[in-house]
This record gives sequence, structure tokens and C-alpha cells, in this order.
Amino acid sequence: MLTEFGKVFIFILVGIGFVGITLVMAYLVRPNRPTKEKQTTYECGEDPIGSSWQKFNIRFYVVALIFLIFDVEVVMLFPWAIVYKDYGFYGFAVGAIFLIVLFLGMIYEWRKGDLEWERSEPIIPRLNDFIKTKKAKDTE
Repeated sequence: MLTEFGKVFIFILVGIGFVGITLVMAYLVRPNRPTKEKQTTYECGEDPIGSSWQKFNIRFYVVALIFLIFDVEVVMLFPWAIVYKDYGFYGFAVGAIFLIVLFLGMIYEWRKGDLEWERSEPIIPRLNDFIKTKKAKDTE
């Protein structure tokens, strides 16, 4: 007799075996005709310029994550909009709280400046600047 954990273990083994067999069969069946064009990095139909190890601005990822977060939250509003009347005031209050939290998160991201593409460069204080201003004050 197998326990429930044994059944899950067998299921995982069968899944791993299926993936492994599929990858091996695809490797054996596929044609192997590499060309220079096939070996280049594909970027939206444009020819790549420069190194593929170029650093990207973190802002691309931040904007994508913010979009995903707010997009998923907005998708959650559709089921609520359909059934909130069935739950009366409680359903309305829960949805209103959700919208308020969503709105506060949007204001936070806006105030933080993550929704604006270009930011002004931060002014980083340097020790030499501090020493120069201190000497100027001491001589006065």
C-alpha cells in the first residue's frame, strides 16, 4: 500500500521522467544547422549592437514590476464587482478598503518618483566639498 506521500512522489517522478524523455527525443530528432544569423542575439528584429552583457537601467524592471502588481490587483476587482451586492455592505466595505490600499500604493509610487521615467541626478555630498565650505567659513 502506498501512502499519499508515495503517490505524490511517484507523480513527481513520472513528471520528471516525461520532461526528460521529451527533451532527449527533441534533441535526437531536431535538425542541427547552425548559421551566423541563428547564433546572434535576437532583439525585436534589430541587429544587435555592442556587447550582449550590457547593463540595463534598473528602472526597466521597476516599471515592469509596478505594472504587474497594479495589473493583478485591478484584475482582482472584476470578480468583486460581480458579486459584491450579494454580500451587502460587508462586500462593499472590503472592496472599498482594497481600492483605498491600491490608491495609497499608487500615490506612494508616484511620490517616490518610480512612475516618472527621467529623474534628476542625486547630489552626492563629498568630503572635499565639506572641507572647502568649512575652510571658507573659518576664514570669514
